[in-house]
Order: sequence, then structure tokens, then C-alpha cells
Amino acid sequence: MPPSTPAPTPASPSVLASASAPSTVAVAIAQPVCAAPGRPDTVAVNVGRHAEAVREAGTRLVVFPELSLTGYDLTAPAVDPADPRLAPLVEACAATGALALVGAPVAEADGRESVATLAVTGEGATVVYRKMRLHGAESDRFAPGEKPFVLELDGLRLGLAVCADAADPTHAAETAALGIDAYVASTLYGPGEAQAERLDGHLRERATAHRVWGVLSTSAGASGEFAETSGRSGIWAPDGTVVAQLGPEPGTLLRFDLPRPAPSARRGGSDTP
Repeated sequence: MPPSTPAPTPASPSVLASASAPSTVAVAIAQPVCAAPGRPDTVAVNVGRHAEAVREAGTRLVVFPELSLTGYDLTAPAVDPADPRLAPLVEACAATGALALVGAPVAEADGRESVATLAVTGEGATVVYRKMRLHGAESDRFAPGEKPFVLELDGLRLGLAVCADAADPTHAAETAALGIDAYVASTLYGPGEAQAERLDGHLRERATAHRVWGVLSTSAGASGEFAETSGRSGIWAPDGTVVAQLGPEPGTLLRFDLPRPAPSARRGGSDTP
């Protein structure tokens, strides 16, 4: 890890890094402790931890890892965006003015299921993106998403990705072509230095290829069928530099003020699909 990269200490579960740009949006990246899979209260416990992270962050945007509401459990039931168990997270977003990006399996009206990103606000939860590049056994259950998506928030255009999406340069290229300021990935990587180097390489390459910010929330600790995952969520500058990064410990939070560039500085298109 570069000497200039802030990281949490065991005594401090969060780290703060501030950009000096005059026009910014406060962003937080969460690595919550994930509840054990397959229990009746798994989603409820995870929702409670998400709500705590949103309240602690006090930021406009909070990004969580892939399948964060269930853990990486490919047998977990789909989560309905209207599920009353999400109420504590909706309330936390209402209290803080936050938008939380959380991960869950979801069911479509036609019976297909997706690995999805839900946007949660004080008004409720909505499915905004479905993972396009499925990995391994995911294809046995889930259907791939059909197109990239850009979320507009307070003048920022955020291109969304879920795990294997970010490992494929063509996904970032398709998303950046829509015109984005940041590539925001919710992921899970395995433990060990090789995986840490892999996640760093993915986000560095996506940021530099499209001259955008890279924002990564990845699982830490146990998640579903994984007894251990990488952690090391972070922020990458458009030149590929790691400007803020967490360690491997779960239950940590990173805050960052993400600059809002002038629209003329964007590459690619200007319309949200």
C-alpha cells in the first residue's frame, strides 16, 4: 500500500480523506460485517448494519459490496425492494439525506432473477442495475443484465458495476461511453495478496483508461459461502493513484469528497439510459 494511502487502525473503524476541490459530493464506502448465511434473520441483521453504516457515514452516497444484504449466498431468496425488512435502512437514509447502493438477488416480473444493485433513499428502494458479466455458478440461477447504467446524483454521473463487470474492460468502456465521472463497483474478491493486487489493477486500469474516478466497495471478512474475503475497498484517482483505501478488516468505513467536474470535462455521451 502506498505510504500516502490512509488506512484504518484497529482502534478506529473509519478513515477520512478529503479532496480540496471546491465542488464535491461526500461519498462513503462501507465494508460491513456480514451476517451468517441461511438464517431467518440474515437479511434483517445485514439491513441493521447497513443502517448503522449510513448513519455513521453522514454522507450523500454510501456504497456497499456485491450481494451485501444476503452475503455471497447463491441460494439466498430474492429480496423484494418493497420488503418491510428494509425499513431501518430507508429510515437511516431519510435521516441523513443519503442514497445507499446495496446488493441483493432480485426477481423480475417474468420470473428471471438477477444479481442487482438497489438504490435506497428515504423514499424506499429501487433496482437500478443488474450485473451484466456473471461469474461461475451464478449463471445457473441468474440472468445477466442487458445494459450499462449511469446514476445521476448531485451533478455526478456514476457508472455502476458489480464484481465481474469491473474485471472486464469492455464493461467499463460501454459504461464510460455514456459519459461518467466515476466508475462505481460493488464487488467481492477472495483473500490474499494476489487478489488484493488484482482488485487494485482492475480499478486502476478502469480509472486511467477513461480518466474517471474509481470507487470500489468490496467485501471484507466472511460473506455467504466465502469464509474470508479481501477487503481493501478504496478510491482511485483518474490517473490511477490510490488516494484512500481501507484494510482487510470488516466493519470499516471510508469517507471521501468526490469532485464534480464541469460537464465539458466528461468523455462519452451525456444521457442516462
